[in-house]
Amino acid sequence: MYAPVSGEIVESNENLEDAPESINQDPYGDGWIVKIKLDDVSEIEELMNDVDYQKMLDAES
Repeated sequence: MYAPVSGEIVESNENLEDAPESINQDPYGDGWIVKIKLDDVSEIEELMNDVDYQKMLDAES
């Protein structure tokens, strides 16, 4: 898995095996993929929030 942060995967969502569609239907709820213990918390500051990400997508289309 590619991720924009470094760290250790400490939990994965086993429910996705039976309901992979939940990633698209409820990504902020039941559709989570993994939980990561971050190596460097400051990496979070480099990530886009959902509003900025949507603006980027809109600009590209």
